[in-house]
Formats: sequence, structure tokens, C-alpha cells
Amino acid sequence: MGIFVLLPLVLPLTAWPIARLAEQRLHPRTATMLLTTVATVMALCSTVCLALLMVVGTAQLPGNPLPDGCSDPEVRESVPRHEIAGKAAIPALLAVLAGCARALARHRRVRRRAHQALEGLPRSQVAVLPDTQPYAYALPGGPRDRIVMSTAMLARLTSRERRALFAHERAHLTARHHRHLPSVRLAARANPVLLPLRTAVAYTAERWADEEAAQTVGSRRTVARAIGTAALVSRGTPAPTLAGLAAPGPLPRRVAALLGPPPALRDWPSPFTTAGLALWTATAGAALSAMFSANSALTLLLLLRAATPL
Repeated sequence: MGIFVLLPLVLPLTAWPIARLAEQRLHPRTATMLLTTVATVMALCSTVCLALLMVVGTAQLPGNPLPDGCSDPEVRESVPRHEIAGKAAIPALLAVLAGCARALARHRRVRRRAHQALEGLPRSQVAVLPDTQPYAYALPGGPRDRIVMSTAMLARLTSRERRALFAHERAHLTARHHRHLPSVRLAARANPVLLPLRTAVAYTAERWADEEAAQTVGSRRTVARAIGTAALVSRGTPAPTLAGLAAPGPLPRRVAALLGPPPALRDWPSPFTTAGLALWTATAGAALSAMFSANSALTLLLLLRAATPL
């Protein structure tokens, strides 16, 4: 394995430049899908490498439950500075697992409460809750995906703004943003280096929904007014779904983007541009992470098979 087992832990740094450039240079749909894929792959690879390091570190502890081959000198020598790296990986992996477990538990708890709030209402695509707190959100799962809006929010919007906000929330459901956002959230839990990607995806997913809503209602200015009004009146209202747990990004930037021309759906930029160089660097980093983690796992497996008697 050598030094290669440690590289997937730091290769996520190669994705930092594309996190911001994707917001500015790529179509929101392309940026969301690209950043989600890169973050997920890098998080999985870094977690696998932590697990491999933990195997080496745990094998040196007295009373470990692993096979005797795991403590073979050849296995320990396959990891540079195995005394430090192996033992340090144990609390690191436990912290990763605990953080991901808390995030998933919160996800289920919040979604369960959101569905419980709709019990007894007609099973329509749009559910209106009598509430003095203004809010609107997309709620996936259950018998069917639904858009939930309070009466207070409806009272603060014009008819065109309501249609725009409905289109925005419907775009979240159609594009399955409730899968993208939890994925990058868990990825950031697994490797804090990926936090910039989580923030970027939270913003690009909202921009994606903004653009879809603008196409549906035929007016970018109406969508800008709708999301601006909704954000201002619902400030401080708790987010009722996991999709809302990720910050939607600076509202002025979203409004400014809607007041400008629609983004072009381009192919990947040339590698000789700043955005292209950052994009190819992030893609290469994800590919190398996958290759190094797979190589390290296979190497450790072969070493254990050779060191463990039949």
C-alpha cells in the first residue's frame, strides 16, 4: 500500500477550486451533478482508507478480534509510520461513523415529523397547512412527493409568485435534489475537506430549481420576486426537511442570476481555461482516489491472505 493509502485522505483538496468556479462557470444542473459525484466518490474512498488504516492500527492493540495475520510485520510495514497512522485512524473512523449516523438519524426524524404534520390532509400534490409561520418546501417520500406551503406564505405572495414558488419546489422533487443534498452532506461528514463542495451544491441545487421554475412560468423576474419574498418572510423559520438543512446560498446572488440572461448548457470547458483546469483537476483527483483506495484494499487483502495460515 505504501504512501498511496494516505493519498485519498488529502486528494479532496483538488476539488476546492472547482467548488466555487462551478457555481460561476457551469450550468447549475451540470455543477450539481458533477460536485455531488466528486464529493461522494472522494468521501467513500477516504472512508475506505481510514478503515484500512484502522485494521493495521487495531491489529497492534492487545486483545484485538482480528486474525493473527493482521499483526504480521509485513502487514504493518505496508503502511508508512503504521504506529501513528494506524492508531490515529481508529478514533477518526469512529468519528466519521458517528457523524454520519447522527446526520442520518436527523434526516429520518425531520422527515418523519414533516409527514406526521400532513396526516389527515387530502393526498394531493400540494398540501396547505394552516399556520401563521410562512414557509414552503418540497417533501419527498411517503405515498407521493408533495409540496407543502403554509397559509401565511400564500397570503404574502401574488398569484404569479405562487405559481413560480410552486414550480421551484416541484423542480426540487423532479430533479431529486433530496438525494444530492444528503449525499454531499454525508460526504462532508466523512471528510471535512469536502465542506466547500457541500456549500456549493446547496447553492447550485437552488439555482437549478430557479432556472427550471423560470422556464415553467416564462418570467425570470417573477421567479426572482417569488424567491426573494419567500426568503425574506420565512427568515428564522425552522427548515422542516433535510433538503432545507443545507444553506441555499446567498440570496442576492440567486436573484442577480435570475435578473441576468439564462445560463448556457455548455460542454465541459477547455482544460486551457481556469474553469476547465479546475474541473479536470477535480475529476482526476476523484479518479485517483478511487484507484488508490481500490489498490490499497486489494494489497491489504493479498497480504492478509499470505500472512494468515489456512
